[in-house]
Amino acid sequence: MAKEVILTYTRLKELEQELEYLKTEKRKEISEKIKVARGFGDLSENAEYDEAKKEQGEVEVKIVNLEKMLKSAKVIDEDEIDTSKVVVGTKVKILDIDFEEETVYEIVGSTEANPAAGKISDESPLGQALLGAVPEQIVKVASPNGEYEVKILEITK
Repeated sequence: MAKEVILTYTRLKELEQELEYLKTEKRKEISEKIKVARGFGDLSENAEYDEAKKEQGEVEVKIVNLEKMLKSAKVIDEDEIDTSKVVVGTKVKILDIDFEEETVYEIVGSTEANPAAGKISDESPLGQALLGAVPEQIVKVASPNGEYEVKILEITK
C-alpha cells in the first residue's frame, strides 16, 4: 500500500491542475515535437527526436507519480484542526532556547515543505519533535548538527 500523503486543500488543487496540464497540454506539445523531429529524417542520429522522446518519458513518469500521490492523499480539513497541540496544518510559534530567537512555522506534509517560506514537513527533525507538543512545552530536536531545544509559545491555524 502506498504511503499516505498529507495535503492541504490548496496543495491538492495545485497537484490536480498540474496533472491535468501534463495529461492534456504537455502531452500534445511533446507529441508535436516528436512529429516535427521525425520529419528531420534518420532517427538514429536525430538529437531532436531523442530529446523529445526523453522528455516524453519524464512526463509520463511524473504523471504516474502524481496519480499515485493523489490516490493516497489525505486532505487536511482546516475546520477540524485541533490547536491545543501541534498537528499537521497548524502554525506554531517557537523559541529557540540557545539563540533566543522566535520563529513561526506551519507544519505541512512532505510534498508541501518549503522551509524558506516557513513551511516545515511533519517528517523533518523539527517537525517530528513538534508534533503532539502543547504550548509552554520544551521539546528536544535531534538535528544533524546535534540536539537543541525549542519552547512552544503559540499554536494557531
